[in-house]
Amino acid sequence: MDRGDRAGPLDGIRVVELVGMGPGPFAGMMLGDLGADVLCVDRAGGAEGAIDPRRDPTRRNRRSVCIDLKHPNGAELVLRLIESADALIEVFRPGVAERLGIGPDVCLERNPRLVYGRMTGWGQDGPLAADAGHDINYIAVAGALHPIGRRGAAPVPPLNLLGDYAGGGMLLTIGILAALAEAGRSGHGQVVDAAMVDGAALLTAFLHGMRAAGVWHDERGTNLVDTGAPFYNVYATADGRYVAVGALENRFYRNLLRGIGIDDVDPAEQMNQAGWPALGERFTRIFASRTRDEWCALFDGVDGCLTPVLAPGEVADHPHHHHRGSFVDVGGVVQPAPAPRFSRTPGAVRTPPPARGQDTDEALSDWGLTQDEIAVLFSDGVIGG
Repeated sequence: MDRGDRAGPLDGIRVVELVGMGPGPFAGMMLGDLGADVLCVDRAGGAEGAIDPRRDPTRRNRRSVCIDLKHPNGAELVLRLIESADALIEVFRPGVAERLGIGPDVCLERNPRLVYGRMTGWGQDGPLAADAGHDINYIAVAGALHPIGRRGAAPVPPLNLLGDYAGGGMLLTIGILAALAEAGRSGHGQVVDAAMVDGAALLTAFLHGMRAAGVWHDERGTNLVDTGAPFYNVYATADGRYVAVGALENRFYRNLLRGIGIDDVDPAEQMNQAGWPALGERFTRIFASRTRDEWCALFDGVDGCLTPVLAPGEVADHPHHHHRGSFVDVGGVVQPAPAPRFSRTPGAVRTPPPARGQDTDEALSDWGLTQDEIAVLFSDGVIGG
């Protein structure tokens, strides 16, 4: 893959990704954004997903080969690729990779330096390991769903961000990076067991500290950052849009009160929870008196921690994102740019998302197979594309 002068910090790292849904490709995207040579192993003859794979940002920065993993020679081809890989992404349910002949023991025997990254909802063992589930189930059991919502109302699923992407894909990425760093010192690979339920639980670490200190209650909507505090909430505006207020520190709270025209509330009583409900109702009435953009203009340059609540279709046009280049257009699809930023080896979107199997011939050749071997694999139905 031609990287030119935009190689990221993982330039030279090779990753085989056994393609699955959502959080697996997200981990592959992150590694690819950082410069790794990520090779997608798509399922030969498999059905397309909900969107055209060529318009899926989580498939960017890698090439795709189609391999029939159920073919008698499919596992051997994957093992051949693993011989020259630094890491593997596997997101099958527990036991599936072993049944296919590409489980950790076999792969690490073929390549002892391999980092075998595997991600599931419940983990590789435990009473729930074999059960089906989705993001909402994992975060529910992790204790991450219960606190999200307003007082007296049911918990609100935060899309599938906490379990799939933060607790799953991002945790797997961190695990792979850590294991790669260790393998560089020891010369030995290992298995990374990333469970979404574990990752979602990890994200709630601060809650357990606050509960232990007696400053967090399990009743939703009564705490500092769960919409219980009027100065940390979302308010509807006159045009049916919303502003987000996060004036936690007292100096910002004072600026907020001045900005919305309240001069009869003692800022020193900010943390007196007895006054929160009535003040919240007052905030609601005040914010409903102006449009979202009028409030944002009023607080421009004022440290009141007030921002617009932007819809996904609005974010790329925000001046801050525009200045930082936080969003890029790849093949007509506006999407988040690689993050975080690196001063010397920046990540980049080098290639758009591939169609399934579009790089089979070229990629297999780059990964060490001869043209004669590739031709035989095509004719035998092991690969497609």
